[in-house]
Amino acid sequence: QVQLVESGGGLVQTGGSLRLSCAASGRTFSSYAMGWFRQAPGKEREFVAAISWNGGSTYYADSVKGRFTISRDNAKNTVFLQMNSLKPEDTAVYYCAADGAIHDIVVVPTNVDYWGQGTQVTVSS
Repeated sequence: QVQLVESGGGLVQTGGSLRLSCAASGRTFSSYAMGWFRQAPGKEREFVAAISWNGGSTYYADSVKGRFTISRDNAKNTVFLQMNSLKPEDTAVYYCAADGAIHDIVVVPTNVDYWGQGTQVTVSS
């Protein structure tokens, strides 16, 4: 069992930056691929970024490429999402996800094993 707790959300102006963190419980964190999703009001949850168990592979949605960076620290059981050049359309609740297969996170999110409770990110224009 893995529990995920996100933090770092908040209100920021257009062009600003935020760094989200997701702290995971359990001793098997390093065996999981990790990802970030987001859900804006009235919209479906969408994939944002994913990282393999050792950080060797990363994947991004086209809408965030070049602006967001996902990283992880297995010694601290934490995954991060650095968000730069934020836009109003980035406003959403951001969720952390963990799964044994990065394919599930990137391609089949309905199969994702664990989800966090979400953290709100609001970008003002």
